[in-house]
Amino acid sequence: MILIALLSLVLLGVGISLILRAITDQRMRAAENLETIGAYGFSTRQAGGVPGAASARALFDDAADFVGRLVTSHLAGGREENLKKEIMQAGLYSMSPRRLLGYQVLCALTFPAAWIWFAGVTGFPAVFKFLFAFGMIAMGWMSPLVLVRRRARFRLEDIDRRLPELIDLLVVTVEAGLGLTGSLQIAATRLKGPLGEELRLALQEQNFGLATSEALVNMLGRTETPGMRAFVRSIVQGESLGVSIGQILRNLSEDMRKRRRAAAEERAQKAPVKMLLPLVFLIFPAMFVVLLGPAAFAFIQAISG
Repeated sequence: MILIALLSLVLLGVGISLILRAITDQRMRAAENLETIGAYGFSTRQAGGVPGAASARALFDDAADFVGRLVTSHLAGGREENLKKEIMQAGLYSMSPRRLLGYQVLCALTFPAAWIWFAGVTGFPAVFKFLFAFGMIAMGWMSPLVLVRRRARFRLEDIDRRLPELIDLLVVTVEAGLGLTGSLQIAATRLKGPLGEELRLALQEQNFGLATSEALVNMLGRTETPGMRAFVRSIVQGESLGVSIGQILRNLSEDMRKRRRAAAEERAQKAPVKMLLPLVFLIFPAMFVVLLGPAAFAFIQAISG
């Protein structure tokens, strides 16, 4: 009965949301057009793919947008700016903070409902069923944010790892006679992955009228890593002081190589500590069973006989 009541409430909420969406469709389209200003040139709908999957994805996105607007208008407060920064670090430029909050609310509703259904089918005890349901609410609320933060961490690590390659390419092109803007354009066409995307965004902002230093500072705001911070600050200070960009980039390249070597040495020193746990709990027990098992079995037989 509780499961039927929950499902009925969910269906009632979806029906009301669709009715309200049909009424306020024009206002929502205007709000979406205004939100595309901060999309940095990326389209909010990915072209291609399976049509059925695209329509289902669009339906979920619209539902998350609607729920996110309700949450931001009543509960979110000043949290929207922090979510926007984390979304940009993850490279999800087509996602808004409201949509992320909407997915958090939807997951916080669907996770406990699915758990209650599963526990009811399998005959799980009622006390633990409702106790775990509260844990599922917290898990559903945190899971979208955890995925975004995980994507942002891997993306920033990839940018920091590829940064010496960018600096080497800029050194070659600048010393060949190109300016900084032309060197950045060549690097944006050569580099792939998150670093190439950020360079293309910075060049697009420069085409919109921003100075090179301002575009690089905005790129630093989207990718806050130690290597990117040193790169942007060196370029900005070099342009403001009139120092040779080629010499600055060459010194910065040497510094990046030293940082990469230090990071590799740090990871190598952490490896034995990380290997200790699987070694003790997974490898050693299997070795003891193989080596000492027959001897222990023969000893037990000798004592019992």
